[in-house]
Amino acid sequence: MKEIITRNYQSPFGVLVLGDFEGKLCLCDWKYRAKRDLIDKRILEGLNAVYKEGDSELLNSTILQLEEYFNLERKKFTLPVLKVGTEFQNRVWSALQKIKYGTTASYSDLTKQLGDLKAIRAVSSANGSNAISVIIPCHRIIGSNGTLTGYAGGLQAKKRLLKIEGSLPDHGQLDLFGE
Repeated sequence: MKEIITRNYQSPFGVLVLGDFEGKLCLCDWKYRAKRDLIDKRILEGLNAVYKEGDSELLNSTILQLEEYFNLERKKFTLPVLKVGTEFQNRVWSALQKIKYGTTASYSDLTKQLGDLKAIRAVSSANGSNAISVIIPCHRIIGSNGTLTGYAGGLQAKKRLLKIEGSLPDHGQLDLFGE
């Protein structure tokens, strides 16, 4: 059986689990998220692999790029990624990668881009199943009215990521999440 080399990374906003499968990043996800077991199962079965804690050049590069991002020194990631999911999920995740740093989009925008206005729930579900958080920027998806919507790392992490990028919507209700 093949191995996915994993390592935890303590980001400023929470612990991320990183995974390297044959030199490609297949995992950069919030350790304490609601769907942790489902995400892990999909990746392990999809790659016919097991997790093994360790270190690799790719994981070190990932941490370096994440630190540069959190320190406002990087706007684009240049890491090889491996998206493990259905064809539809991969289409959604590819569309997410086209949302530029410093901008946001709504689920409706994303659904229109994919060409099926009736698929908004499926798009929302695929967005929530993203296992390569921050790098595949699912945090850039907000509600149609500009409000923050669910995020695997929590709304506080989402707010802080959007603030880093200068794309935090200006709504009084965000003060409820304080800083």
